[in-house]
Amino acid sequence: MSHPRQADPLYSPPPPRTWPHDDPFRRPPPTVPLIAPGYEDLHRDRRGGGPGRAVVAAVVAALLVGGLTGGLAGAVAGRMTAADPAASTALPQSGGRPVNGGDLSAVAARVQASVVSIEVRAGGARGTGSGFVIDRRGHVLTNAHVVDDGGAVTVVLADRRRVRARVAGSDRALDLAVLAIPAAAGPAPLAFGRFSDVRVGDQVLALGSPLGLQGTVTGGIVSALNRRVRIGQGGVGDALQTDASINPGNSGGPLVNARGEVVGVNTAIATLMRDGGGSIGIGFAIPADRARAGARRLLR
Repeated sequence: MSHPRQADPLYSPPPPRTWPHDDPFRRPPPTVPLIAPGYEDLHRDRRGGGPGRAVVAAVVAALLVGGLTGGLAGAVAGRMTAADPAASTALPQSGGRPVNGGDLSAVAARVQASVVSIEVRAGGARGTGSGFVIDRRGHVLTNAHVVDDGGAVTVVLADRRRVRARVAGSDRALDLAVLAIPAAAGPAPLAFGRFSDVRVGDQVLALGSPLGLQGTVTGGIVSALNRRVRIGQGGVGDALQTDASINPGNSGGPLVNARGEVVGVNTAIATLMRDGGGSIGIGFAIPADRARAGARRLLR
């Protein structure tokens, strides 16, 4: 590990000269396009798009092995697999108890045990994403783009136990996938809230494993409802917008309200860089009602 040299305390360099064209905030673009290109399109099409143009990128969960500086990797090569016919499709909804005084730390403590990290190995690459337990039969909900490269899937529970998982169902159009792990290993499921109860300004928490950092919790509010954003391979859909920090690796993790109920599945972010980048406070989640219905359909 190298360390930067300490600056000479007796020397103060002159301030850099700023030219008008160097100021990215001098003439900001009039609008921010909210229709996201696919992850592959985003990396293949490098024409145009200066630093002042924002694009919406899928929060592709794959991180190249090599640490946090490894960059992004991942491909959407989805498939639909048959679900276990014996699996229960009764998913909990609105079952969380309200927390007195909006104590978000208590919400985080209660919810974290049900949030998992997902590791996918395909060839020589390894990717990470997030997910959460949705029933007592050991089913985990995540994004399809986290697991659709066809690699071996491992779920890392909050207590660091590692269990093998299989893809019980995947839908690229919805960008949702359901994983199956041993029921005995799975923690208590999270309850889904009703999207009709969500209001702009509601406090929310985003949980997951951004950049492979398992157990990360970030907070914010619901910034907007019904944003027209490209989700998965299904075209444009209405998404929930939040300023809670969402980064690569958060894909598939829950966005929960102050009752600990899932109001969305984190899936996309806006970025000022065409080649990706971190959170700028504009993230998008698949609404809870759509996620719950999609999970039930995959489990039939």
